[in-house]
Amino acid sequence: MTRSFTSGIGLLGILVASIGLAAPAQRPNVLIIVSDDQGYHDLGCFGSTDVKTPNLDRLAAGGVRLTSFYVTWPACTPSRGSLLTGRYPQRNGTYDMYRNDMVNYGHRYAADEYAVSPEMILGMDEREVLLPAVLRSGGYASGIYGKWDLGQLKRFLPLARGFDDYYGFANTGIDYVTHERYGVPSMRRGNDLTTADKGTYCTHLFEREALRFIDQHQDRPFFVYVPYNAPHGSSSLDPPVKGTVQAPDEYIRQYPATKNEKERKRIGYWAAINCMDESIGRILDRLEQRKLADNTLVIFFSDNGGASQDKNYPLRGKKGQMFDGGIRVPCIVRWPGHLPAGRVCDEFLTSLEVFPTVLAACAVQPPKDVVLDGFDMTPVLAGKSPSPRKEMFWQRRDDKGARVGQWKWVESAAGNGLFDLSTDISEEKDLSQEKPEILKMVQQRFAAWKQTMQTAEPRGPFRDY
Repeated sequence: MTRSFTSGIGLLGILVASIGLAAPAQRPNVLIIVSDDQGYHDLGCFGSTDVKTPNLDRLAAGGVRLTSFYVTWPACTPSRGSLLTGRYPQRNGTYDMYRNDMVNYGHRYAADEYAVSPEMILGMDEREVLLPAVLRSGGYASGIYGKWDLGQLKRFLPLARGFDDYYGFANTGIDYVTHERYGVPSMRRGNDLTTADKGTYCTHLFEREALRFIDQHQDRPFFVYVPYNAPHGSSSLDPPVKGTVQAPDEYIRQYPATKNEKERKRIGYWAAINCMDESIGRILDRLEQRKLADNTLVIFFSDNGGASQDKNYPLRGKKGQMFDGGIRVPCIVRWPGHLPAGRVCDEFLTSLEVFPTVLAACAVQPPKDVVLDGFDMTPVLAGKSPSPRKEMFWQRRDDKGARVGQWKWVESAAGNGLFDLSTDISEEKDLSQEKPEILKMVQQRFAAWKQTMQTAEPRGPFRDY
């Protein structure tokens, strides 16, 4: 297998090499699972003794646990866009949220008002090539079950972007039981809104659809993408629900009863993770039952950090921030026969690596004339080579972040500083004054990255062109 690379700034501009198609029987199935706002610490295999995740722990025992894995943005929409394009948010055009801010103030949108709101009409640029569309060229069937978050108009929905089947919601968040977003019905089958399953906890629905897809496509290569909304907060205007994470009673009862509001919210969060973990376990079991597990590449990670700092221990910061608590997330990769079981990988890796890794595993050619910002990380996960990832950059409006080697720089409303991650994973000691030459170097790398992003072919919806 050969790889060709074009030079650029650090890892920017990496192009995945053209790869010939293997025979269908040799190509693996792909299962990508994404949780929503799950903290770095909130898995048993990442150190938690509070939340119960036996199935994710089982996945880690059979694969590789990644401890220095970053996403491209500290909140959901751009992070998910990068996963499916293999490109920085600033390159693919989705570098902010598709969201209506009035919901923060309890505003309930009327149907006609919602239909022309930014949350409804914005979407990922139609010129962007998404992972399922590329896999389709290799004979793969693709299904998505859960949170889409890349546009709600028909031209932006999954069926227009390469997926063959879709059940889920397309906006940022919903009520887990009514499936409404602040009063707006939001569950879809294909392109059409549906209320057929109203009243059923949505984690169970996404599991149901994923199992159906696996059963229907067990005789051909498939890609199934399960982006849960758990354990994201409930997008509901109902006072008892708003500000909580909904979970089924049987999972809440696993924890001591409490009248303390803060503890009640924490227990709802843990219970939603427990429920999601059991759902993931049943999907993994179905792969075993269909004798597909040994030929399935499974990738799990959270779309961004947890929404409060205590969920991300020992990392500083939380969702929405450029400290590692907002952007370094738990990740597990299992691929029997290709990756060792039970390995821990602390190499510097990111979600930009997922797209080219999947294409290389599936022996599918990358999209022509598309610049990808990552590489096939399989040799790194297997322990055969160090990571070629040397730098990574983030920007959310005025908040900036960069990692160059061991050095992490943050300039943001939540705080500033230069940190040595090799000795200070919690980003506690600011070395800006002690290491001015390092600070200048990292800032120069960030400026060079910004220039590269600005000179890339512009993409909507936010760029002016």
